[in-house]
Amino acid sequence: MSDLLNDLEPRLLWRYFLELSRIPRGSKREAEAARWVADQGRALGCEVLTDALGNVLIRKPGTKGREDRPGVCLQGHVDMVCEKNEGTAHDFARDPIAVHREGDVVRARGTTLGADNGIGVAAGLAVLASQDVRHGPVEVLVTIDEETGLTGAKGLAPGWFRSPFLLNLDSEEEGELTIGCAGGVDTVATRRVSFAAPAPGTVALRLKVSGLKGGHSGIDISAGRGNSLRILAQVLDALVARHGVAIAAVNGGNKRNAIPREASAMLRVEAGREGALREDVARLAREWRAALGAFDPNLAIDVEPGAADRVLAPADAQAVVGLLLAGPHGVEAMSPDIAGLVQTSTNLGLAQTQDDAVLVTFLTRSAIDASRQALAARIAATCALAGFDARQEGGYPGWKPEPGSSLVRLVDRVHAEVFGKPMVVKAIHAGLECGLIGEKYPGVEMASIGPDIKDAHTPDEHASISSVAAFWRLLVAVLERV
Repeated sequence: MSDLLNDLEPRLLWRYFLELSRIPRGSKREAEAARWVADQGRALGCEVLTDALGNVLIRKPGTKGREDRPGVCLQGHVDMVCEKNEGTAHDFARDPIAVHREGDVVRARGTTLGADNGIGVAAGLAVLASQDVRHGPVEVLVTIDEETGLTGAKGLAPGWFRSPFLLNLDSEEEGELTIGCAGGVDTVATRRVSFAAPAPGTVALRLKVSGLKGGHSGIDISAGRGNSLRILAQVLDALVARHGVAIAAVNGGNKRNAIPREASAMLRVEAGREGALREDVARLAREWRAALGAFDPNLAIDVEPGAADRVLAPADAQAVVGLLLAGPHGVEAMSPDIAGLVQTSTNLGLAQTQDDAVLVTFLTRSAIDASRQALAARIAATCALAGFDARQEGGYPGWKPEPGSSLVRLVDRVHAEVFGKPMVVKAIHAGLECGLIGEKYPGVEMASIGPDIKDAHTPDEHASISSVAAFWRLLVAVLERV
């Protein structure tokens, strides 16, 4: 793997990315990777600061003749979403990401790649290490735990970085300049449940939904993709009515900010009804594939042998299936001001059966605080009707677009000079750390850029090699012109 990316440009960026990919760095387990970032700064002779959370700030003076220019803070996050395909043998707590190249893209084998936001972190380090980039003072701010709570950005101390400009490097579309994003809040619903012994003469089965694309719960929420938990609930509802199945457990999704690709339920059914149940599942699978069509053509719904020595009480099973059916998922409202932009949405992201409880998690996003709060309140009310206790946590603000800021105008102008066309200036329906940073650093001008990274938060995540090169050209050109 050491020679995998040696022929790629910019070499410094790809070298840092590959080294970072060897370090396990799932959200809330990224401490070793953050220490590695700090060590790279020290090895380059830069000033390195860390805070109690593990955020890292590295400072490099301006190059000769540019020491007095305005400073730019390059910002990204070191953690990554850990998703893998069922059957992929990978331990995110120990194993390096198996990076490989396919033509013009870099991807991983059966897991998320971590280009979100490893490419941004690698780009910041490459600027620090480069001897060819002419720039004013540069700060590289690398935060922790962005993906599961924006913990690093929330805990930033005001005044820690000094630059009047901040370039967030966590965007995923080359040629697009992000200047605003949605805020979000999690709703975690919990229901205490009871179990009973299964009825005599029943067999244990596992009902599995798989093959879906999944995706980023903000960027891909309007793409029409299937939600494995919602589909599982629809199938369970039919099987309970037709075959009197008893439900032992429901589990699905891996991250609250990823559209769930896989979900499963443990069941008990009378042995004599197994054949008819399998026929119904096959029929429902055909119907759901037809419903999803080209949006998600590889849906699979399968029945396989299971193991269940206890089953949920009927009222608890009904409540769990009911919440998965009734709880919101998908686009709630589109922006009235920006064509094609989702304004408010919810991702039904997780269901977990524990020893004495079932947990269901929703992530609600909106560019409008009042809309976000209203939808979160509706979700809490729906949870209450299903007998779940709901708590809201992890709220974070949106980032208000400032299209007239000098930094936005500069980046757009530089892109036109380098590539012969202006950028697409937009706001996105996803969470960036800029909203939280802007609260703590009022007056700092911010913008976000990045290369093409597709299918983030899924095992299909991949980064375009040529796009990374273009992203680097833009970044260097902006730094030289500030």
